Amino acid sequence: MNIAFAPYPGRVTVARAKQRQLGDQRIRGVEGAGGDSGDPLGSGGPVGPLDDGASGVMGRTYRALTLGIVSVVLMIAFEATAVGTAMPIAARDLHGLGLYAFAFSGYFTTSLLAMVVSGQWCDRGGPLPPLTAGIAGFAAGLIVSGTAHTMGVFVLGRAVQGLGGGLVIVALYVVVGRAYPERLRPSVMAAFAASWVVPSIVGPLVSGTVTEQLGWRWVFLAIPVLVLLPLVVMLPALRRTAHEPAGGARPPMDGRRIWLAVALAAGAVLLQYAGQDLRPLSVVPAVAGAGLLVPAAVRLLPAGTFRAVRGLPTVVLMRGIAAGTFLAAESFIPLMLVTERGMSATLAGLSLAGGGLTWALGSYVQARPRLEPVRDRLVQAGMVMSAVAIAAVPLALDHAVPTVIVAVAWCVGGLGMGLVISSLSVLLLKVSPPSDAGANSAALQVSDSLSNVLLVAAAGTVFSALGGGSLAPATETVTAAATAHHPAAFAAVFVPSAVLALLGAGVARRLRPAP
Repeated sequence: MNIAFAPYPGRVTVARAKQRQLGDQRIRGVEGAGGDSGDPLGSGGPVGPLDDGASGVMGRTYRALTLGIVSVVLMIAFEATAVGTAMPIAARDLHGLGLYAFAFSGYFTTSLLAMVVSGQWCDRGGPLPPLTAGIAGFAAGLIVSGTAHTMGVFVLGRAVQGLGGGLVIVALYVVVGRAYPERLRPSVMAAFAASWVVPSIVGPLVSGTVTEQLGWRWVFLAIPVLVLLPLVVMLPALRRTAHEPAGGARPPMDGRRIWLAVALAAGAVLLQYAGQDLRPLSVVPAVAGAGLLVPAAVRLLPAGTFRAVRGLPTVVLMRGIAAGTFLAAESFIPLMLVTERGMSATLAGLSLAGGGLTWALGSYVQARPRLEPVRDRLVQAGMVMSAVAIAAVPLALDHAVPTVIVAVAWCVGGLGMGLVISSLSVLLLKVSPPSDAGANSAALQVSDSLSNVLLVAAAGTVFSALGGGSLAPATETVTAAATAHHPAAFAAVFVPSAVLALLGAGVARRLRPAP
């Protein structure tokens, strides 16, 4: 998400450099909008690394760096799918089912704080320090969880892992902006999306096999070994291309933003706690959480985000709408198929696998150069596809409708999300001047994670309030669990998500900066 810029070669004249810059600015459509970007020629717009016009992401110039950063994403993707499969067994063995939800929310909550820190760290000293620290923290959290003997320690490990993950994800975006020319960034984003395909398909299978044969601890303890590969491969290339701060400036860490991030994370925790406890007294942590979260979010995200001001604020807002609505719906699909249609957990999970494949396809499509002028329309189209897919899922609540409709719908939704998420990442880099690229990248990820936390928590609260929380326990058979019908509870999750996604398609018209 940040942008490091190689100095102009001595043989390139100022006139030629100026001509190239102006051409880049016309492509970006943000002439004069960048402010103080550290551009030595004073053009005022974002400046990217020099582009020889020949090397691709797997060409000689970028091969090592591409393999390294894609390996990092692959590691994170495999962890996400594998750990999710092993988590119920871990919680049962540690006698901590009451803290099961916090094993997930602990990760996302601490990552919110780490994203803000990573953005400032990248702008001050380049992406290399937060990237290496994040990978180390990610691995350390896995080890803590894998060796835990109480659920409290297990949740602590997940929180440490979230700190590492938050540092890594922002730093990766910064690396893409600094090390790759603009024409290659869509391809890198497509590679990121493709890195999730294999883990989403084989991750649960591998994790389930390891859990059954060796125990759930090895799912956590084996992944840190994978950390060594991306570090060894990419560090030399990363030092050459993206280790210096943008424009040579070293802005100080903003302590005020760090405290705002702490308030944001604390508010998210309180709201999640209140959502899981529907007693009247839960209004106290709910009000306290909102009082912390709302002001912090307004100050941490770009000014005008919640008013959908054209350009950067709408890019950040759209990331939250797209990610939150899709994840909120996806979280309840397996549960619906198991409890309402009597499917096995394996088949229910496989119903979502096609979405991972089409997500990668959508990311590949948006990377085509001829689609660059209509990137905002790609986002609109993708949001419409996501809304249609989410709206089609509750049709499976009718037993006369074949369950295959869910798999087909999620293939459509995955294609739309591939178009949306990768396009928004490219747009963010396009409108971010170098001096702000780290902070803007952090804002994008904060919007993503915060919407995931809030919309999933809201969906869970509504689901429980309408009786969904009285589903049969997981210790009962699938057949017994399927006798507890709560179609209204599921519909109350999917329909609002679909409506919000459709509204997002309308908001996407404001992605282009104002003239």
